[in-house]
Amino acid sequence: MKKIGWKQILAIVAAFCILIQEPLTVKADEYWPDGPKTESESAVVMEVNTGTILYEKKSHKKQYPASITKIMTVLLAIENCDMDEIVTFSADAVFKNEGDTSHIARNLEEKLTMEQCLYAVMLESANECAYAVAEHVGQKLGGDYQTFIDLMNQRAQELGCKDTHFNNCNGLPDEEHYVSAYDMALISMEAYKNETFRVIAGSANYTIPKTNKCKEEYPCHNHHKMIYPYRGDASHLYEYCTGGKTGYTNAARNTLVSFAEKDGITLVCVVMKAETPSHYTDTRRLFDYCFENFQVLNVAENDTSLDTSGKKYGLLNLNEPYVKLEDHAYIIMPKAAKFTDAVAEEKQVNEDGIVARIQYTYADHVVGNVGIVKTGAKVEENYFEKQKEEQTDGAGKVILIKPKVIFLVVLMLGLLAILIYAGKKLYDNFYVIRHKIEVKKIDKERFRTNDRKKRRRRRDRMFK
Repeated sequence: MKKIGWKQILAIVAAFCILIQEPLTVKADEYWPDGPKTESESAVVMEVNTGTILYEKKSHKKQYPASITKIMTVLLAIENCDMDEIVTFSADAVFKNEGDTSHIARNLEEKLTMEQCLYAVMLESANECAYAVAEHVGQKLGGDYQTFIDLMNQRAQELGCKDTHFNNCNGLPDEEHYVSAYDMALISMEAYKNETFRVIAGSANYTIPKTNKCKEEYPCHNHHKMIYPYRGDASHLYEYCTGGKTGYTNAARNTLVSFAEKDGITLVCVVMKAETPSHYTDTRRLFDYCFENFQVLNVAENDTSLDTSGKKYGLLNLNEPYVKLEDHAYIIMPKAAKFTDAVAEEKQVNEDGIVARIQYTYADHVVGNVGIVKTGAKVEENYFEKQKEEQTDGAGKVILIKPKVIFLVVLMLGLLAILIYAGKKLYDNFYVIRHKIEVKKIDKERFRTNDRKKRRRRRDRMFK
């Protein structure tokens, strides 16, 4: 078990002190814009960096994903392989994925780089390339094709997917192969955070060069019509779309994953079981709805209750703050709402470099979070600790002076000084004090004598 040092404890205490400076929860009238009507059976829109759900419709219903499955296939390949690794096409990869399925006519024992395969998978939805990639990764991990399928399901669970089960790597029809729109958004968000994936998924074109089995180049074009006018259809081009993946089978109907960026907001939209062209019109309608109704608010710039800029800490107010808010964290709010309308709640986390997180909610939606991170400011040692390193004897032995010992010594010396001072005062005034005591005794004796005389006179009068 990792030992927690006193500096880490100090950082946690500092974070707690910041959190309690002012009330963090401010409740206001909460308004969430009504979403548009969509034709797709299931749909969801999430903000990629915060995970905020901006729209959902039957988002947890299990659906057949078709070729949007390949987003998970490409993500796992990127996570487990270098792009220059050589992928060799087996008989299963070639002959199980031709015919009526999407493919680019690769041959037995043909060799492509991993990068070339992934472009073919994402742009041309090449099933034989997806299968070859799955075999390659599975074998690299010490197994086979099924090892890769198991890895798909394991990764889905790690991402929080609860309505997903993968049974192949390409999305071909299978009753045991399903995913919800919500789960597909989680997978897609994770993939989009990877730069290699973003480059591939956002490419309009790519050319596969000549190979050991093919003497001609193969031009790949993105089938996603919001990115590229596939087969000459430019009616669905969307200027803010930055990537995505199409899917279609008779059972799944049209499925579509799309990414878009505008005004600092990054969105992923998933629509499932849609008829043509509703998968495109729904996606455009949902993107427009989100960009028109929501805004990005930087937490560090808006949460004044947690502002540590210009402040000093420590007993003498000389130290820099030990913690701060993450600089680039933000929340997503309706444009009609203010930052202070969000409700903040501290969440304990187990993340390297993160002391705690503050989660913000608004209108029953989680709209973002920010980490409280260590600033790296040096914690100055106090006087007593410095004494530990001050003196060494002739033999090089370090003389440690404990603060508690010094405190007790100073206290005892103080008490001794007080006693000496009191004793000296007593000695200097001894005769004066003795004289005052004797005078008091004489006065008391005189008072008693007078009192006895008075009582004797009163008694004599009574018996006359």
